[in-house]
Amino acid sequence: MLIGVLITFLVIILVLYLIGMLPIDGRAKQIARVVVIIIGIVSLLKYLAVF
Repeated sequence: MLIGVLITFLVIILVLYLIGMLPIDGRAKQIARVVVIIIGIVSLLKYLAVF
């Protein structure tokens, strides 16, 4: 379980970094970051058996 949480956390950080590297405007980056963070939180809650 702990390994799954760590992998999920690292994937979230990697995706956020890659979104920061994309050549798109600031508003689209902000929306993409929020979506990734929400998906990451839901995924982490699944690992912790909340859902």
